[in-house]
Amino acid sequence: MATSLVGTVWCVFRRDLLIAARKPADVATPLVFFAIVVSLFPLGVGPEPAVLRTLAPGVLWVAALLATMLSLNRLFASDYTDGTLEQLALSPQPLTALVLAKIMAHWVTTGLPLILLSPLLAIQLYLPTGALGTLLLALLLGTPVLSLIGGIGAGLTLGLRGGGVLLSLLVLPLYTPILIFGAGAVTASTMGLDPEAYLSLLGAFLAVTLGFAPWAAAAAVRISLD
Repeated sequence: MATSLVGTVWCVFRRDLLIAARKPADVATPLVFFAIVVSLFPLGVGPEPAVLRTLAPGVLWVAALLATMLSLNRLFASDYTDGTLEQLALSPQPLTALVLAKIMAHWVTTGLPLILLSPLLAIQLYLPTGALGTLLLALLLGTPVLSLIGGIGAGLTLGLRGGGVLLSLLVLPLYTPILIFGAGAVTASTMGLDPEAYLSLLGAFLAVTLGFAPWAAAAAVRISLD
């Protein structure tokens, strides 16, 4: 039974990665958005290194948050349209595990590329090189939380007209603590302080959301399918 569950979860995860690979524009759009938002700030506030260095943690995190939100609509929408999501709900395997596989595939195609791109954009904002490690670690802990929480909102808004706007309204308040602690960790590092407390809080959020978000997202999907 356990082997069958692992195999099914892997198949769902791999399928979503293959679909993303066949639609490179969907993967590239959040990355381009992330790069454009961060690049516009030096044009808007001026090229002063001290100002950009101060704003860098918040700018990078806000841009990453918005880029993640931009990609949430595709988490379940195509499977809902073609009936695949209903077949997953009827599967003998727990829907919670299958939804978690889809959320993790979403993070791999959205959150992970954002993490890899962030050091280049951070240098553009004059973020100290000593804070780049903290930035990467904070994003590594925080972006999965954004995908997990976003999965709940994406499940609740399936098939609704204007679902994108409603999805944003649902998840933005829940994203706020991640934004605060993620930017706080990078800011502390730039000031020479220990960011461990902020990173620990991000890790705690990740542990909690891993426990309840897949279950809540699966329940939301079932509600939308009924």
